[in-house]
Amino acid sequence: MRILVLNGPNINMLGIREPGVYGSQSYAELLRLLQVWADELGIEMEHYQSNHEGCLVDKIQAAYGTFDGIVINPAAYTHTSIAILDALKAVAIPAVEVHISDVSQREDFRQISYAGKACVKTIMGQGLDGYRQAMVFLRDYLSK
Repeated sequence: MRILVLNGPNINMLGIREPGVYGSQSYAELLRLLQVWADELGIEMEHYQSNHEGCLVDKIQAAYGTFDGIVINPAAYTHTSIAILDALKAVAIPAVEVHISDVSQREDFRQISYAGKACVKTIMGQGLDGYRQAMVFLRDYLSK
């Protein structure tokens, strides 16, 4: 089973950016944890982060026929990117949306998730563990 983990803008700044909201663990620590979890779950995992919407769209499109599932934290593009929504719909790969913070308890403009409309599940407010939960969900979902 192959899963692509995609992270949008500013996720590379974890540990620096608003630690009260996103925690003190770094992006390097997230990548280390992703590999540990993938190994524990028997999942082949690739990760990718970009601050550029088109690069994320390109990566989603390139996943077609290559990956079985996608874990995506579109970050700020969650609330603005119809292009990412359309890319997820186009490839029709089961995807789980992840948010480190509980966006449902944040600013009004964060209440819309375009990407989430193409995802089979959304996990929010679980910190970095939300990524592990998404991987477990996809493993079980894809095994059915």
